[in-house]
Amino acid sequence: MDSYLSQFAEPTGYLDFARFGPPSRAVLDTTAELMRQAAHAGPGTVDALMAEDGRARDAVARLVGADAEHVVVLPNTSLGLVQAAFGCSGRVLVPATDFPANTYPWVKAEQAGLVKVDWLTGPATPDAIAAALTPETAAVTVAAVDFRTGYRMDLAAVREIVGDRLLIVDAIQGFGAVTAAWEAADVLVAGGQKWLRAGWGTGFGVLSDAALERLRPLVASWAGARDPMVFDNEIREPADTAARWKITHLSPFAAGALAAALELVEGVGVAAIEARIAERVGRLGDVVRSAGGRVLSQATTVLSFAMPDIPRAGAALREHGVAATVRPGHIRLSPHASTTVESIDAVRVALAG
Repeated sequence: MDSYLSQFAEPTGYLDFARFGPPSRAVLDTTAELMRQAAHAGPGTVDALMAEDGRARDAVARLVGADAEHVVVLPNTSLGLVQAAFGCSGRVLVPATDFPANTYPWVKAEQAGLVKVDWLTGPATPDAIAAALTPETAAVTVAAVDFRTGYRMDLAAVREIVGDRLLIVDAIQGFGAVTAAWEAADVLVAGGQKWLRAGWGTGFGVLSDAALERLRPLVASWAGARDPMVFDNEIREPADTAARWKITHLSPFAAGALAAALELVEGVGVAAIEARIAERVGRLGDVVRSAGGRVLSQATTVLSFAMPDIPRAGAALREHGVAATVRPGHIRLSPHASTTVESIDAVRVALAG
């Protein structure tokens, strides 16, 4: 764990990883080295840089227990969810409370006449999903971790409930920070800018055999075709692998950054990261309660709470150098494994005032 923690240098008080995770030294060094190679490009440089795509896919595959042919690198979570929505057909069960990245694509796909959305109102839980399914439901989409509360969906339970229907999972608020049955998903998408700490412009999708068979790659282009580097004026069929989702090649700098971040997580293990984050969240919960705050939700990665005067509390946190998400009705703190005791003390001092 010490070698992992030594990779990070965010300032004291940074507690907003559910929004953005400051990248590691390995990510910075990898990006700088790849950029240096590009600046001195020779005959084999471009091919060498493009190999970062495979490095990133291999790392994703190892962490989810898949193979690289079922993985595609993406610039963000949203594009993966758009790909899934526009590839679907039939009725899709969508939680109305999910982050907009997992609601807008389905509405747009419905407007395009591709799917019919059935909204799941209220908290999205396995029991609620089971009650909302109909014989016509073709797919179910869920968030692995709720962005407001940190509630973790039991993906294995949902997989059993949905049966042969497609299960589409937005994993950005959990991947790299919590252990989960990722293999339960037919479509798993995540961006790397939060808990993976890979920076913006990084992400991936993992497609099961069922997803490859049933989802039409409508939001794709030449890079997602078979033999994309053969230029003979023909429009080719989609690739047989997850590469069929590609519009164009991801920046090799972004792919390298993602690979470096994933390899760091792989080196220490997600379980160790998860345990340390949970311990930090527990300490923050104690601080909030001692300051008279009301904890609204406390999960592995997220502490959501209210104070008698939320705007004033948010201003106090900022004044003491604490980065948090302040929204009407609640304040969200989200630490990482690298969060220091001094960061927790900064919250204590701010709220005490």
